[in-house]
Amino acid sequence: MKRKIIRIDESKCDGCGQCASACAEGAIKIVAGKAKLVSDTYCDGLGACIGECPQGALTIEEREAEVFDEAAVKKHLAAKRSAAAHGGCPSARMMDFGAGATGSSGPGPSTPSALSQWPIQLHLVSPSAPYFQGSQVVLAADCVAYALGNFHGTWLKGKRLAIACPKLDESQDVYVEKIRALIDESRIDTLTVMIMQVPCCGGLLALVKRAGESARRKVPVKCVVVGLRGDVLSESWI
Repeated sequence: MKRKIIRIDESKCDGCGQCASACAEGAIKIVAGKAKLVSDTYCDGLGACIGECPQGALTIEEREAEVFDEAAVKKHLAAKRSAAAHGGCPSARMMDFGAGATGSSGPGPSTPSALSQWPIQLHLVSPSAPYFQGSQVVLAADCVAYALGNFHGTWLKGKRLAIACPKLDESQDVYVEKIRALIDESRIDTLTVMIMQVPCCGGLLALVKRAGESARRKVPVKCVVVGLRGDVLSESWI
């Protein structure tokens, strides 16, 4: 049938992921740095994602497309949530290192590690883990720790960690629910969002804002923007 459906101009898309985060039906995902429509049946054609695209890459067009299927959407979202929560991978086993976490000792000087728990990738993180209860949490874009030389000693010490890439990670609607659960169920004390200065990193902050809007509690959120050379460009409470 002919109906309204989203159109993605890949020549304008920079892969920031904000459209994927805004799509409640999970109809859009980031593949190889570009937004893609997963399936016609998942897109309702209402265009809620359009205003989230900073590059103007999204429009609504009318074309031949499969009928929007709400039941299929529910099944699709349930499958993504299940896959994220029950990956079955040994790397997802929860471990609490405690406050005394230190780096391994080896040849030459060693900088102590401030990492206090495992796992840290947001898809593998369980908001119900005991160590998140009432904690201060750092949610960092994947690249931050590589750019910021004093990440462990200055930013991570005494806090719990989750990492994510708003450009390359899939199933980002799961991220929104996990952040909301950290706020409401784990009752975290503060959330520090650390992103790089590149445009795509803004998608991580957008995810946090969405989670905050749906959460019952309010929690102090700080946004830290890191430069490509490892300097902190800005710190602000939002």
